[in-house]
Amino acid sequence: MELGIGTRLIHPTYGNGVIIGVEERYYEIYFSDHGEKEIGKTFDNYVIVKEVQKPDDAISLDQVETLLRDILEPITAPSEQIYLGDKWKGGNLVLQPENSDLQSKIIPIETFFHKIVMVRDRLRVMEQKINASKLSDEEKVDLQQYITRIYGSLTSFNILFRFKEDQFKGTGGD
Repeated sequence: MELGIGTRLIHPTYGNGVIIGVEERYYEIYFSDHGEKEIGKTFDNYVIVKEVQKPDDAISLDQVETLLRDILEPITAPSEQIYLGDKWKGGNLVLQPENSDLQSKIIPIETFFHKIVMVRDRLRVMEQKINASKLSDEEKVDLQQYITRIYGSLTSFNILFRFKEDQFKGTGGD
């Protein structure tokens, strides 16, 4: 008999607990005084207070996490490996206010570069969504023009890219 998530029990050592996860060989059980413990399914020296049957079509949290990761990773991960120019590695971006009483802000260039690349990748996803949408062709062209202008505004950051083909291209690009 397989117990389901939510089953309440009393363990001889750990006391009151509730099953919070069901794996192939063990139950993940939360005990109020001892935290989470993994107890083998073959262990049967506990008293079941309230049994919850595992549904036939239930999936584990690990399976849900794997499915979500498979769905979200292509959307959120950079679509290709983009490299920072060698001369910038280990460098910092310093934002110095005019007022010397104010503190400057130092940001590692790698961190800043990563954020720039993520903006570019998200713009590409937005372009794909626009092209796949049910908008009229006129509306799609209008939105694409805004995206092209955004790319143009980002060309200032092209000096950070190692390879020219990875750089931003605005309306003047090929």
